[in-house]
Amino acid sequence: MAKIDDVARLAKVSKGTVSNVFSQKRPTSNEVRERVMSVSRQLNYVPNHTARSLVTKKTMAIGLTIPHGSFFFSAFHTQFINGVILEAAYYGYRVLLDIIPVHEVKTPFLTSYPIDGAVVMRPTANDERINLMHMGQIPFVTVGHVMNENIEHSPSVDNDNGQMMSNICEYLVGKGHKDIMFLNANEHMTVSIDRKASFIQAMKDRGLDVEEHMIHHKPELNSSEYMDYGYEETIDILGKQKKTVTAIIADDDRTAFSVLNAIKDLNLSVPGDVSLFVICGDNSMMVQSNPSLTSMDLQPSELGAQSVRLLMHQLGVLQGDYDENIIVEGKIIERNSVSTIGHEEDRK
Repeated sequence: MAKIDDVARLAKVSKGTVSNVFSQKRPTSNEVRERVMSVSRQLNYVPNHTARSLVTKKTMAIGLTIPHGSFFFSAFHTQFINGVILEAAYYGYRVLLDIIPVHEVKTPFLTSYPIDGAVVMRPTANDERINLMHMGQIPFVTVGHVMNENIEHSPSVDNDNGQMMSNICEYLVGKGHKDIMFLNANEHMTVSIDRKASFIQAMKDRGLDVEEHMIHHKPELNSSEYMDYGYEETIDILGKQKKTVTAIIADDDRTAFSVLNAIKDLNLSVPGDVSLFVICGDNSMMVQSNPSLTSMDLQPSELGAQSVRLLMHQLGVLQGDYDENIIVEGKIIERNSVSTIGHEEDRK
């Protein structure tokens, strides 16, 4: 196992400089810091966190808090978590993964965790996790913007949900779709609130009204309906109510696959009868599906990395000017699940 002496020798600096790079006890130049970090990665050098904590009075750990009703992680979660862990390791921090059961944030223990700060994923309106960290003066960054009544400004990383929904609607309407059903995220999540308002506005901007039956919300994570979300909604609206739907926007890949099963059971096809667009999907799964699914690449790894960088700025590890609210661009990846309509022969 590599030692601090080995890093110092290869980086051509003193042991004290190596220690300063990792402890941030004293400032070092960017050039020296990059050289030390490069050599450390090359040698797989791991600093002693216990010793560093005694010197810096820091835990050298950050929390990643994700509310969940089960231990299922989507590809989005996995890529996001990887982005957080890799970026945190670059700054010498460990990550404490905290999976909180839905609606069970009832005690102040969250503020007593051995962490210097936290990344909060999937914030909800008046999120109790955020209230507790705000009261405990724990630095935090949210992935998605904060909707807590007592907090006016909070650092966050997010996709531009308004622009993203406008782009999706422009894409679908441009292909002739006017009757679009939206299978949104859970109604309590701030991202769901943003996307619903943006979807309605985007359709309105294009002269289209959205009827109530065309917007649905994902059940709670711990409910029995969560894993099959999209199936019953599609069966009900297209099959039982016989409503006209030419395109469906699915919140994630699991929802999209449920929609595909429902459309098959209705003896319909994608994209022949109904087009399908996925907001949050695993690119490898989108390609393997039949048909391959048109989706939005939300860049989850970049979201994770940017959230850590913003938190490092909160902790004073990164100096200089830094935007308090960072937007990661989402890009449409066109595949085979969306068709152009307008003539009857196009839908056969």
